[in-house]
Amino acid sequence: MGAPYSLARPTGDARNLRNNATNAERLLWSHLKGSQLAGLKFSRQMPIAGFICDFVCRAHKLVIELDGSQHVDAAVYDSLRTGKIEAQGYRLVRFWNNDLTNNIEGVLETIVRAALGGPVRPPPLPPSRTREGEERP
Repeated sequence: MGAPYSLARPTGDARNLRNNATNAERLLWSHLKGSQLAGLKFSRQMPIAGFICDFVCRAHKLVIELDGSQHVDAAVYDSLRTGKIEAQGYRLVRFWNNDLTNNIEGVLETIVRAALGGPVRPPPLPPSRTREGEERP
C-alpha cells in the first residue's frame, strides 16, 4: 500500500519504497517491468495526488495497489486516497497480496482488462487439478 508523503520530496520517498519492495510487489513487478504484460508500460512507486502509488500505467491512467493483511483497518484512509487519485483521472484497482501468490494469472488478466477499460472483477480462480495433475473441466 502506498502512503502519503511530502510532495517536497516525492522522488526520494518513491525511490526508498522501490528499494524496499514487499515480496508481493517484487512478484508483480517481475511480470510488469519492460512492458511485458500486453505491451503496457508500468512504473512503480509513483507520486499521484500527494500519494505514492504502487504501480502506475500512465498511458491508460491505471493505478494498481497491493494490500497486505495489516491493511484491513485502513478502509477510511483508502476511500479518501482512492477519491483523490480518481479525481486526477486515474482508475485504481486493488489486490490483496495473497491474490498474487495464489493466483498471479488471474491478477494479470484483471490488470489487462482494467487497462483496456473493461470491467474489473475479482481475479478468476485457477483451474482445479486432479491428483494426477490434470486440469478438471
